[in-house]
Amino acid sequence: MGTPAFAVPSLEILVENKFNVVAVITSPDKPQGRGQKLAASPVKDCAIKYSIPVLQPVNLKSPEFIEELKSYQANLQVVVAFRMLPEIVWAMPALGTFNLHASLLPQYRGAAPINWVIINGEKETGLTTFFLKHEIDTGSIIFQEKEKINYDDDAGKLHDRLMGKGSALVLKTVKAIEAGSVLSQPQNESIQIKHAPKIFKETCEVNWNHTPDVIRNFVRGLSPYPGAWATIRGKVFKIFLVDTLPSKRKSIENGRIDTDEATFLLVKVKEGWISILELQPEGKKRMTVEEFFRGNKLY
Repeated sequence: MGTPAFAVPSLEILVENKFNVVAVITSPDKPQGRGQKLAASPVKDCAIKYSIPVLQPVNLKSPEFIEELKSYQANLQVVVAFRMLPEIVWAMPALGTFNLHASLLPQYRGAAPINWVIINGEKETGLTTFFLKHEIDTGSIIFQEKEKINYDDDAGKLHDRLMGKGSALVLKTVKAIEAGSVLSQPQNESIQIKHAPKIFKETCEVNWNHTPDVIRNFVRGLSPYPGAWATIRGKVFKIFLVDTLPSKRKSIENGRIDTDEATFLLVKVKEGWISILELQPEGKKRMTVEEFFRGNKLY
């Protein structure tokens, strides 16, 4: 059960290791692009490549879907980047249902763990496989693997590393369940738990009243998707890459722009400056500041 590209390597590794994947459950096709043509999910495309039956329920509780799911008689369900499942679904297989989550649970439960660990300036994250239960991301932990967050990581780079390593952890988990050697452990609920809620457009607006390091983490935690954004000289820009500069002029108000309209674009922030290196004007492609100034002016 999965939808985005993050789930594809996990499906591929199970098929390539000769596990009998009897069906794939993914989201319904959705309109995409300017033509709004219906497009299949990456997981559906992968399933078709391997000639695996695909189920695309709109309602996971519908009697028709439940009966169809039962008909495949799966003894284990694997979930990677999918919707929240009702108990009638996750409790169906004899060996249970496990999920791959892109954080070291119980930390960063929620829909966007890869974004939030970078936004919050964490130095380490990881992957967790766990058995599903009623409350989301709270089930007993099967395996965990740590992953260092590098200074220059953005959400895209970390996503791709975790995607590959996650598939190996899924394979390890399936093999352990098959061998009957799983000793899952309850999550530690006594610590202060950080969460990773879904990100909305309003979440992504840059606040120039923060310090340079906080803003840099914010931008890279949202890059390349969904993208931090800010209004500069009345125009909205997505911002993908920035650097930090110490402040030499303390009296300037936060949000003030400094630029030569050719090679640099600086914004005054709390206790320093942000240098915007890559941005995207509305309706145009992502570009460097130098590329932007070759055909555009802010003033």
